[in-house]
Amino acid sequence: MAFLPHLQAVVQQVSGAIACGVMGFDGISVENYQAPNTTDDLELSIAWVEFANLLGQLQKAAEPLKTGAVTEVNINTDRVLTVMRLLSPEYFIVLALTPEGNFGKGRYALRLAMPKVKAEL
Repeated sequence: MAFLPHLQAVVQQVSGAIACGVMGFDGISVENYQAPNTTDDLELSIAWVEFANLLGQLQKAAEPLKTGAVTEVNINTDRVLTVMRLLSPEYFIVLALTPEGNFGKGRYALRLAMPKVKAEL
């Protein structure tokens, strides 16, 4: 499983990208890439564990509502814009950007990276 080149490519092509990772819904990180010279005081790995829990709850909530499967969730805070896209029932890909980052391009880059990352699963 060679996720790192795909994650690194996403971060390098998106302005303001901080980190990208593949996470399991159990909260275990499969692989992460963090851009060099980014702020170290952000606990992204801890945040992503919590986001995995939220994403799982959203999936369960969507079932009885018959809204269809959850495919993407965005959580934007004062310091970090986060995009999460589901790869499979067990895994998702996540991208963190600065508030000034190119959010639209980040979503697009994740969508393009998904088939490559899925092939590695």
